[in-house]
Amino acid sequence: MAKKVVAMVKLQLQAGQATPSPPVGPALGQHGVNIMEFCKAFNERTKGQEGTIIPALITIFSDRTFTFITKTPPATFLIKRSAKLAKGANNPKKEVAGSITKSQIKEIAQLKMQDLNAKDMEGAIKIIEGSTRSMGIEVVEG
Repeated sequence: MAKKVVAMVKLQLQAGQATPSPPVGPALGQHGVNIMEFCKAFNERTKGQEGTIIPALITIFSDRTFTFITKTPPATFLIKRSAKLAKGANNPKKEVAGSITKSQIKEIAQLKMQDLNAKDMEGAIKIIEGSTRSMGIEVVEG
């Protein structure tokens, strides 16, 4: 018999650095999940990706057990890392915070393809280019 799903929790955590402190503790504690068990499992699965933000989708069952899947890092994180920026522009319509090449956008699109709702690579590239523009980062040839 299938277990009853009680909750689905989404968290964005530093790879290999999950701790019982917020945001993990309060998010999972209210459902009675063993927080240390999640932290150990998440840190083990994301070992080797330190310095990267990894989204996790945690499914919590009625018997207080859980499963989780990790996703690819957010597009904005990957764009900022490629453009070597700490943050995007404050006013993206008037300011240019930096630049990124089309080849870097294609790499990001290939990495994010499994998490994007695009039919093909062209659609994925357009999604990433839109995120880039909304951050005030210009796309240059290269």
